[in-house]
Amino acid sequence: MSFDFTLIAQDGDARLGRFETPHGLIETPVFAPVGTQATVKAMRPRDLVELGATLVLANTYHLYLRPGDKRVRDLGGLHRFMAWDGPILTDSGGFQVFSLSDTRRIDADGVTFKSHIDGSIHRFTPEKSIAVQENLGADIIMMFDECPPPNEYEYVRQSLARTHPWALRCLDAKTRADQALFGIVQGGVFRDLREQSARFMVELDLPGYAVGGLAVGETKAEMHAVLEWLNPVLPAGKPRYLMGVGAPEDLVNGVLRGIDIFDCVLPTRIARNGAAFVRGGRINLRNARYTDDPSPVDPTCDCYACSRFSRAYIRHLVKADEILASILLTTHNLHFLLRLMDDLRKAIRKGRVAEFAGEFFEAEAVD
Repeated sequence: MSFDFTLIAQDGDARLGRFETPHGLIETPVFAPVGTQATVKAMRPRDLVELGATLVLANTYHLYLRPGDKRVRDLGGLHRFMAWDGPILTDSGGFQVFSLSDTRRIDADGVTFKSHIDGSIHRFTPEKSIAVQENLGADIIMMFDECPPPNEYEYVRQSLARTHPWALRCLDAKTRADQALFGIVQGGVFRDLREQSARFMVELDLPGYAVGGLAVGETKAEMHAVLEWLNPVLPAGKPRYLMGVGAPEDLVNGVLRGIDIFDCVLPTRIARNGAAFVRGGRINLRNARYTDDPSPVDPTCDCYACSRFSRAYIRHLVKADEILASILLTTHNLHFLLRLMDDLRKAIRKGRVAEFAGEFFEAEAVD
């Protein structure tokens, strides 16, 4: 099964591309809404289609625990299970194993951990992670790795020595030709370790490469530096995926540094807490100042929420804990990011991405 990635244009380090998958074309750079439990919270699949989403992410760890990857397989795989016809990406489960389990034991073979749901004991190895992801059936799957603390050099070095062999085991375990297995570059905020990890992954000649271990406590400057170090090391002809990053300014900075794919829970999470992206920043509709505000959430936005409802009304829904508040704010936030990616693609095509980024960063919040 071919997973062809074609670069259409390049403007500086920003890249415009097309990534073919068994469930459709992904135009890059792209933002993927996160559907942790095989659903993007507060969104129907047809809502995502109408918003222009072309790729969604589902979570291996969570779906393994509930409802179970074999159950998903027996019900036709993720695409049928969640009624999403487009491309799907699953992570390896590694990040959640290390971030959600209070009790875990790491060894050279894998990780033993306790479920955050019921306390039951489970074990993930590279082979187990691949088997679970093959049962789920996403188009893009990830190698099992560890997301180490970004600023602890010796720990990160030992983590790479342990998890690089896991990458080889993932390759050996993979059996499905209709799934693209991406490698994950780790290495914390240390240039020698990042470049070492990237060179190791590039030698495997994979369909794509992810940059992991960012947006986990390092500074923005450190994140940018890592992406700049990796840009000349990663092959130009393969897609690059920055894992777990989704603030608007981070998307722009990532695109400027050669990233093609992004995902993050941020737009849906802040929506459930009453916050919305606006030009130049974000606003929190829980604030009393919006009680009588007749203006849209973002006057520059033409999404369903902004074209029909006022800040005052949506604030009322937020304060009343109405489900519609989450639906409207999630609709807006996803529309905001998906439109931003479309604008970035157009800017790259026209050779004006630096100008676009400058205007974006100079904008003041509409509030």
